[in-house]
Amino acid sequence: MARTKIILDQVGYTYTPPVGPPVRALDGISLAVGEDEFVALVGPSGCGKSTLLYLVGGFLSLREGRILMDGRGVDGPGPDRGIVFQHFALFPWKTVRQNVLYGLEKQGVEPARRRELAQRFIEMVKLSGFEDVYPSQLSGGMKQRVAIARTLAIDPAVLLMDEPFGALDAQTRSLLQEELLGIWGRTRKTVLFVTHDVREAVYLADRVVVLTARPGRVKAVLETRFPRPRGADLARSPEFVERSEEVWALVREEAERAQERNPMTNFQ
Repeated sequence: MARTKIILDQVGYTYTPPVGPPVRALDGISLAVGEDEFVALVGPSGCGKSTLLYLVGGFLSLREGRILMDGRGVDGPGPDRGIVFQHFALFPWKTVRQNVLYGLEKQGVEPARRRELAQRFIEMVKLSGFEDVYPSQLSGGMKQRVAIARTLAIDPAVLLMDEPFGALDAQTRSLLQEELLGIWGRTRKTVLFVTHDVREAVYLADRVVVLTARPGRVKAVLETRFPRPRGADLARSPEFVERSEEVWALVREEAERAQERNPMTNFQ
C-alpha cells in the first residue's frame, strides 16, 4: 500500500440522546488508508458508517481511540478534508458558479484565481453552460456534480463521500460512478466512500471494508483486485459478480443479525 494517509486506532463512539439510553455506534475500529487509495465502507443500516466518516471529517468529537491524518491527530474539520453528502447541501440562493466559488472565497483565494479554479472544476464535472443556473433548476445528478466540484475546488487531500449517489436514479447513479472514477484518476485524492450498494463499492474501490451490525466493528477488509482504469463492462464480468457476491454475503450476515436483535430495523 502507498504511504499511509489516515490511521484509525481503536475508534469508538457512543451517542447520548436527550431521551433514552446511550447508543453504542462504533467499537474498536482500526484501519489504515493509504495515500491516493479509494476505500469503500459498507454494512447494514445503523452500523456506524456515516458516524465514522464524520469522525474522520472532524464533525463529531472523538472520545475513544485515535484518528491521525498524515501523523497528526484530527481535532476538528479542516481544509485537508472535503465532504460530499447524499443530499447535495448546496446553497439554493447561489448559482452553480457561486456554489463552487464559496469554499475558495473562505480560503481567501485571489478573485481572478478562484474564478479560474471554479471554472476548471465546473468543466471537470461537465457542467459548462450551467454556471449561472440555480440549484432549483438542476436535476439531482447535476446538483451532485456541483457538490463534487465545490469540494474538489478547495483541493482537499482526502475526499469523504457519504452515500453521494444514494438519492439518484439507477441510470444517473451509473453515469456519476463513471464520472467519479474519471475524476479520481485525474486528481488521485484519498477517498473514503460510504455506500449501501455493494456493487457500487466493488466497482469504485481498491478495498471494501465491511462493518458489523451496531456497534460497528471491522468484520472484513477485501481487496477488489480489478485493474484501473475501470469501464462499465467490468460490472458484467464473472469476476466482478463473484466479488460482489462475496461482499454481499458478509453484509447480509450482519444485516440478518441486526434484524434478529431488532425486528423493526430497516436494513438494505
